[in-house]
Amino acid sequence: MKIFFVVLARDRKFVKEKISELTNLLVPYVIVCGEQLDLPNVVYRKPIGKYEAMNFGAEFVPKDVDVVVFNDVDTKIHRFDVALACLEREKAHLVFAKVVVRRGPQILFNLFLDAIRRHVLITANGELILMRFNVLKEVFPIMPCKADDSYILFRVLELGYKAIFCDESYVETERTKSAEKEELYKRKTVGGLYQALLYAKPPISIRLFYLSLPLMSPLLLVLGKKGYYWMRGILLGFLDYLRGDRTGFWQPTYME
Repeated sequence: MKIFFVVLARDRKFVKEKISELTNLLVPYVIVCGEQLDLPNVVYRKPIGKYEAMNFGAEFVPKDVDVVVFNDVDTKIHRFDVALACLEREKAHLVFAKVVVRRGPQILFNLFLDAIRRHVLITANGELILMRFNVLKEVFPIMPCKADDSYILFRVLELGYKAIFCDESYVETERTKSAEKEELYKRKTVGGLYQALLYAKPPISIRLFYLSLPLMSPLLLVLGKKGYYWMRGILLGFLDYLRGDRTGFWQPTYME
């Protein structure tokens, strides 16, 4: 099986570490970076949205590849072989790995989210996605969307292909470290998820979940401060979408 990595990097941070990691994995790759670097297999692309970097990176995938792997530069991959085996064993077309953070409010949030995704794939993790190349050719180029990973998942499901959440394979990364910053993160991702639902038509169970999400979000208040900011982020993201935000990048004005 021929594999090719497309790595997304906003800037030079972690690029050398990622090159070392992929070299140890013995996999071919291209790194799409928002800074110009004189390093092997690193190509420059002005950072105007992760979706656009993914579209650009897909152009470098060799035509004889079987599986394309999208990976964020600020991650450390664990048990990649398990994710690859899951793709084959389950005869899946897309597999995404679990995300592990060691500190911050997303430790608790991921426990809830992962429990749901073992039953209904309401969203994907973009940090490590394995995708069969023949399916990628049907899904790409992807639309401008702040939840590019979930847009890809929804399109794969819409087309009748099989997707798997592989929680035995995981990546380590860092996310928000305070409840207040978590509100901004949720605002971005939730707004992007409603964009993804505009562009794709996943199974009805997923659409019903997001139809009810704004109404259910006040239940998060029982979790205290974290729940309060999660609720605010969800509602603000939904309002951004209702106000017509269809951009594929996080607008700085939203962070004021």
